[in-house]
Amino acid sequence: MRARVPSPDTFTSRLHDVRVAARVGRWLGVCFALAFVTGVLSHYAQATHQPIPLPTRPVWGYQVTQAVHVLAGTAAVPLLLVKLWTVYPRLFHRPSRGVRARLLTALERGSIALLVGAALFEVTTGLVNVTQWYPWEFSFRRAHYAVGWTAMGALVVHVGVKLPVIRGALARDLDESDSYDDRRPSSPLDRRGLLRLSGLAAAVAAVSTAGGTLPSIDRLAVLSARRSGGPQGVPVNRTARAAGVLAAASDPEWVCEVRHGDRVVELDRAALLAFPQHAVDLPIACVEGWSATGTWTGVRLRDLLRLVDAPDGAEVAFHSLQRRRAGRFSVLPAPFASDPLTLVALGLNGVPLSLDHGFPARLIAPNRPGVTQTKWLARIEVLR
Repeated sequence: MRARVPSPDTFTSRLHDVRVAARVGRWLGVCFALAFVTGVLSHYAQATHQPIPLPTRPVWGYQVTQAVHVLAGTAAVPLLLVKLWTVYPRLFHRPSRGVRARLLTALERGSIALLVGAALFEVTTGLVNVTQWYPWEFSFRRAHYAVGWTAMGALVVHVGVKLPVIRGALARDLDESDSYDDRRPSSPLDRRGLLRLSGLAAAVAAVSTAGGTLPSIDRLAVLSARRSGGPQGVPVNRTARAAGVLAAASDPEWVCEVRHGDRVVELDRAALLAFPQHAVDLPIACVEGWSATGTWTGVRLRDLLRLVDAPDGAEVAFHSLQRRRAGRFSVLPAPFASDPLTLVALGLNGVPLSLDHGFPARLIAPNRPGVTQTKWLARIEVLR
């Protein structure tokens, strides 16, 4: 027998209500907006060349924006599920007759399909990224960035089409009865209760799974795949073994080359330790959703650049002993290169760098993504 297509009246719960959907959608929109803005900022911070360099202060700027990105993205997961559940009966609503009505319905449903698909891609790949599991061949950073723009574009179209309905729903009281309520069975959970439960689920999901993004709430992140701690009190994303640099980084003949044009200076670890040593307290934050603050010791980068007569206002490239994958190369904008807090670090938290933290030497700079803080330095090159 041929199955009947359900109608909106088939769904009898009083919680399938436009007022609930509008309020959950408002929270979801805030989460999407926060994740989008901070995601674009993170993408720009990782760019090889920044036409307008980001500021070096506050030193914890990237740490906070990345925390907001991960927390907002995680909180969006339960909100998205509740939002979809409250509105999916509308998908079985037949559009009114007329070209305009059918066009608006097509625009609405097309934007919903694009928005839901993009949102599911973003939250799924984002959560998988936190665990450092990449079961795909494409670049996570590029794909996440591109689909983020797609999601926001679809959201703008959707809100534009539904704005009159959203305004009307937000203006109505949640406790106000509708004419169809008498024809629907009562529920132990009312609309206001569903909203409270949704907000609680979002908060618990964010803090318990993504709390490792900020040390202040790390102890609450009981379900987090990545938390603070690790060798020398700071987590490690890629070990020296995984990067394929164990032999090169342990070689007693290792030297770091500082180059500007034809001027080249080679410095081994002993030569670097002979420079005036400085200690700075700087956070390091990773796109995988963790951050930690350490006391880094080493040589100010600007002291090394003077050895090769580097001009003021020059970008500086850092090359790693690592030959493959992200982290093998980074470009430091001029304001960071001249900043007194930017070090070629030789130690962390009172002891020499471990191999996994970048021994013999690594870059550490304020307000920068962890992936750009190049480890296992091989060459420092002044670009212009």
